[in-house]
Amino acid sequence: MKIKNWMKKDPVTISRTALLQDASSLMKKHDIRHLPVMEDEQLVGFVTESDLRQFSFPSMVEEIPIHQVMVLNPVTVNASASIETAARLIHDFKIGGLPVLDKKKLVGIITSSDLLSAFIEVMGLFKASTRLDVVVNKKGGLEEVTRIIKENKCEIISVAIENQAARRKVHYFRLEKCDPQPITEALEKAGHKVISVMD
Repeated sequence: MKIKNWMKKDPVTISRTALLQDASSLMKKHDIRHLPVMEDEQLVGFVTESDLRQFSFPSMVEEIPIHQVMVLNPVTVNASASIETAARLIHDFKIGGLPVLDKKKLVGIITSSDLLSAFIEVMGLFKASTRLDVVVNKKGGLEEVTRIIKENKCEIISVAIENQAARRKVHYFRLEKCDPQPITEALEKAGHKVISVMD
């Protein structure tokens, strides 16, 4: 999935010469926590709600311009990159959001909340579904498990993997709502171990 499909387009921005109180007012007005800082239509910095918290006295906020507080050369991401790329950057740099660029032009912002929404949709977490946790038999493999699920007229929404131990890789199959019993029986018969079923 591409960032451009999940980012907030046409983000609210602020000039580098504006004061911190202007940034604070904009954040409250638009219910946001990140502001790209612009000069001559170019991204020159990034300021966040946590940056402003350092200046808790109103008199200080009134006097300080954005360019003294903003993050210079902020970490950015391309609009055509994947949401996995954005998630990795946000995790690695321990930040809450990223300016999104297209040919060096600011086109949006993607935040950790946007990424969470994207992953929730991909995983189908809010859809009525059935989950099977399976230790896949190496002989039949993942291909056999997916074939058995489809033969029992059930569609796979998503698959996640977790290594619980060196030799025990658990696959989490989220399926469209269906009767899991015939699938479970067929998987066990084929040598796969179903360790949990959740409706």
